[in-house]
Amino acid sequence: MRSSKINYLVVGLFVCGMMAALVVTIAALTGRTGAVDNYYAIYRNVTGIKFGTQVIFEGYPIGQVEKVTPRPQEGGMVFRVDVAVVSGWKIPANSDVEIAAPSLLSAKTLSIHAGTSKAALKPGDEIPTVGSADVFGAMGTLADQISGLIDGEVKPLLQNVGIAVKDINKFLVSDGNELVKDAAGLVKDLGDRIPRIAHQIETFSTNMSDASEQVMKLASSKNRESIERLLKDMNATVGQVQGVLGTMKQVMANLDQLVVEPKENVGKILKETRYIVDSVSRHIDAINQNMEGAARNMNEFSRQIRANPGLLLGGSPQEDKTGSR
Repeated sequence: MRSSKINYLVVGLFVCGMMAALVVTIAALTGRTGAVDNYYAIYRNVTGIKFGTQVIFEGYPIGQVEKVTPRPQEGGMVFRVDVAVVSGWKIPANSDVEIAAPSLLSAKTLSIHAGTSKAALKPGDEIPTVGSADVFGAMGTLADQISGLIDGEVKPLLQNVGIAVKDINKFLVSDGNELVKDAAGLVKDLGDRIPRIAHQIETFSTNMSDASEQVMKLASSKNRESIERLLKDMNATVGQVQGVLGTMKQVMANLDQLVVEPKENVGKILKETRYIVDSVSRHIDAINQNMEGAARNMNEFSRQIRANPGLLLGGSPQEDKTGSR
């Protein structure tokens, strides 16, 4: 009898212990294991927020949502979210709270971002809120925009591309063969002309080289000296001829005056005539020599030109073979 009572007592104690453990476990899961401080926040959208939603402070869990209360206002419906956090937890006065999800598949939480103020909120104060980023809503909006873009822009573009491809195919089928034939004929014609063009270019280059050599020969020091001497002789001859012409003009003027006034200053005219005749007789030898030199130079120049007309452009003169004959 006594042993059965002992067994009942042990079973009862075990059941009471399990009940106590269950209560402690439930309290631990709900976060209500001690004293708490209550705060609240105002939201216009509380999607995913309900009783028991976790409250974290910079990623550290400090409490949970107690209740969500709708409140009508003139601007529309708002929701008061009451939260309970660990008693004595200091929340800076300029902190804010937002609805966030730590990961894509995790549940929504109320994430408190700590402010920099040294003053702390008092229990029962309102925690300022910020807009929440709804990943799935943003993805839905993006999908709608992409769908509109495809319907409004991509499909017409693809249709235009299809029409252009059809036109190109028609062109290739109808005129492609003729175009290929024309291109082949053009290539063949170019192939036939290229050797002639290359030969003409080579001939032109050779002629330019020869011309440059002739110019260099013409610009040689020997030819320059010959040309300079010829020019000096011609200048001297021209000067002497001009002097003779001046003297002849003076004689003609005197003769005209003698014809017009035959009786006046006859003696003066005779003296001047005698002076002119004496001057001409004194310089006639030099004049003859210069004229002969100029004539010889001109004869030599004309002989060289007749023998080798290329001297006008360049090159050395040919040897004078008239003396050997």
